[in-house]
Amino acid sequence: MHFDDRLATVLRLRATGERAAKTQFRQLIDLLGERPQAGDPALKAAAYLRLIALGEMIPVKIRTALVGESGWRFRNPELVKWFGGAHPHVAAAALYRAQLTGPEWAELIPKLPIRARGFLRHRRDLPPEAVKVLDRLGVSDRALPQPEPLELMDELVPPEDIDAPVHAPEVRPAEEEPNRPPGKEDVRTLVERIESFRRARKAGAGGDVDPQAPRLPMGDEDRPNDVEFDHFLFGADAEGRIDWAEGNIAPMVIGIDLASLGSTAVAQAISRRQPLHNTRLPLRGAKRIEGEWIVDATPRFTRGEGRFFGYAGRFRRVMPEVANPRSAEADRLRQLLHELRTPVNAMQGYAEIIQQQVIGPVPHEYRSIAATIAGDSAHILAGFDELDRLARLETGALDLEAGQCDFAAIARRQVMQLQTVLSPRVARFDAKLGDVRAPLALAQSEAEVLAWRLLATLAGATGAGEAIRLDLDTEGDQIEFAATLPATLREAEDIFSVETRPAMGALSAGIFGAGFSLRLARAEARVAGGDLMRDGERLVLSLPLLTGAEAVPAPESAAG
Repeated sequence: MHFDDRLATVLRLRATGERAAKTQFRQLIDLLGERPQAGDPALKAAAYLRLIALGEMIPVKIRTALVGESGWRFRNPELVKWFGGAHPHVAAAALYRAQLTGPEWAELIPKLPIRARGFLRHRRDLPPEAVKVLDRLGVSDRALPQPEPLELMDELVPPEDIDAPVHAPEVRPAEEEPNRPPGKEDVRTLVERIESFRRARKAGAGGDVDPQAPRLPMGDEDRPNDVEFDHFLFGADAEGRIDWAEGNIAPMVIGIDLASLGSTAVAQAISRRQPLHNTRLPLRGAKRIEGEWIVDATPRFTRGEGRFFGYAGRFRRVMPEVANPRSAEADRLRQLLHELRTPVNAMQGYAEIIQQQVIGPVPHEYRSIAATIAGDSAHILAGFDELDRLARLETGALDLEAGQCDFAAIARRQVMQLQTVLSPRVARFDAKLGDVRAPLALAQSEAEVLAWRLLATLAGATGAGEAIRLDLDTEGDQIEFAATLPATLREAEDIFSVETRPAMGALSAGIFGAGFSLRLARAEARVAGGDLMRDGERLVLSLPLLTGAEAVPAPESAAG
């Protein structure tokens, strides 16, 4: 008796870098892309969760290239459906490689997102069942329909009637013209209504438009032409001339030559088939497009021959300068973090469902894999929280909670805790903190986080046999908490940007390295009215003291 354990073998491995992530991504889509077969549903669910986690490690461009490799033949409708909800580039590459039977396509296509269905209309090798479903759902190619015969239009719209003032459509009954072919009356009525609408709208441009004025067919409303917009999508041919644009903007921009708008560098980039990134171009013409725009465009090449056939991109209007660019950048970062939290929360939730056996019994090995994914997701969310906290602190959007605490007592307690972690490596904190008090106008929790961030970062960077000296000076109107730098930080030119990782796995002040943790501690200190700076081979934290009646009344007793 034989059983297939390849999927479990792949999931047992951990992808620790981008190269390993790409290899495991290939292995999973290769195994999942086979024909549907019996297997453990929990194992397959864990495989899709791992694909989501790997997708966070692999850039979209590389994932698209991996999925679009010529060796793939996705024969599993479940995997094809999963790819249909992925990034548009990845979804297009997967749907191009999918090889399903006619009944499988007929069952799958209605379940795909509308955007993913559109990718299928460019395939010419679909079975008849799939084509019928696409036709029934209204998914067709982008080719324009054949125009009406010229002689018919000449008959319907006589030239001498074009400039005549028309205030309302005049439609003669069909029985008055017995020689007119059946069906032409509706077309003529439509044309006359459109012309009447245009003339009535032009006549009412200087004032209110008569509510009884004719409207375009299909119930279209009278919308002002001067409504501004801040972006639009476009396509350009191989010469850089716009040949497509979305919505009502098309008549205003089609035919514009991008090379003639910009500098010589823009023309050279187009001639060399290079992408346009943050390229500033002016548009002239209709009032709605007047002004400065920023263009981002990517060159397009045919899939088979690799022939260049134009650009696809987006125009976005240049926004006025904000008063605080740094604050705007922080807002964009916080918005990005908000977008990233959603998929990570989803991964964590699915992993916890499997690990806790909510949907049914799960083997212990798979529960271990799900627990690892849930732990990694929690680690990533903690990093997002640190990034968000730093952005808000540095832009003044966050204040530390006020209160009263004894920083000296907090430092002594945390130093004792860290000594037990450092002792196995014969390293230690040489602390000369004494029995003094250092009252601060900070909440106990805020001071503990700040002290731990500083001390844990120093302890994590301490090498075997090193001794870190700590001094606390409470004279004057502020405290000065000084620590000698470990050798790994002492050699850095800017300790607030180093990427030194903790030397021990059980101790960590953050996931972004020592430099980021110290920068976050500096931001917290500055918001509290102090600072964190390097003084030669020492790191000095200064914070304002509470004095007189404001000071806390008791030393360490509150801490217990």
